[in-house]
Amino acid sequence: MATAEQIKSLIRSHWSEDQERFFTVALQVAAHEAEQGHGALAVEIRDLVDRARRENADSVVVDFPPELQGLVRVESAEAPLAALILPAALIERIHRVIHEYRQREKLRQHALRHRRKILMTGPPGTGKTFTARVLAHELGLPLQTVQVDKLVTKFMGETSAKLRQIFDLIQRREGIYFFDEFDAIAGGRTQENDVGEMRRVLNALLQFIEQDQSDSLILAATNSPELLDRALFRRFDDVLNYELPSEPDRQRLIANILGAFLTDRFTWAKVLSASKGLSQAEIDLACRDALKQAVLADEPKVSAPGLVQVLEERSKSHPR
Repeated sequence: MATAEQIKSLIRSHWSEDQERFFTVALQVAAHEAEQGHGALAVEIRDLVDRARRENADSVVVDFPPELQGLVRVESAEAPLAALILPAALIERIHRVIHEYRQREKLRQHALRHRRKILMTGPPGTGKTFTARVLAHELGLPLQTVQVDKLVTKFMGETSAKLRQIFDLIQRREGIYFFDEFDAIAGGRTQENDVGEMRRVLNALLQFIEQDQSDSLILAATNSPELLDRALFRRFDDVLNYELPSEPDRQRLIANILGAFLTDRFTWAKVLSASKGLSQAEIDLACRDALKQAVLADEPKVSAPGLVQVLEERSKSHPR
């Protein structure tokens, strides 16, 4: 049964003709029902929402104000938690974010807040962006990616003004807000190449993050955490550190991607050796290269030597 708050949100969104908000709450109801063990009902609700979205595709587009057009990219995410190949401890922390969001009303009754400001750090291709898609999928929320490269301008005060508009949007429209390449606007204030305008931007950012009390999730990702201002870290509820995949994780990732194309007599030793030092994203691309080669050669399976070859090619083409 949907919670009282969800029922009220459904009524409010219907009354205000906020169709995307109505869909979001309906998907939250589906997630709640799934958690209660009502799997068939959850699937039926999701199917109804998917059908309604397809039939009303034109009306689902987020109506950003003109000054934010092109600054925030909206996408629906189809990335289940099961597809995320990460260390068990990191998966557990991501699951905690999901669980607390679903139980946020229970936490609120005890004057507690669910964790919703998450900083993700680690090398490129290790799963930070994919985690944002997983959270959007699992929570039934739209993924809204802030185009940081378009956020920073040369005009004094304009970047801070855009930041304020984004945080106003975060307050008004519940969703997953993802700031990639976060260090571009959150660099340390002591850097030698720092300028006064970017110090003002950072100070504004610190205030906006700290003052935000919405239910939206704010996700920030960086490949270079050492560049971030130290004052930022305490503004986040959690800091998730990503690393290159371990050998067991590489094996699970390759097996997941190859699926039925994985032969029973697949020899793993050379494959795992060739994949060492590659990120999840690079291994994914190499596996798909091997799959394409097998399909075009009318081969029913991907051979270990064939996969080793594309893994080595990718390793050589990416400087370490």
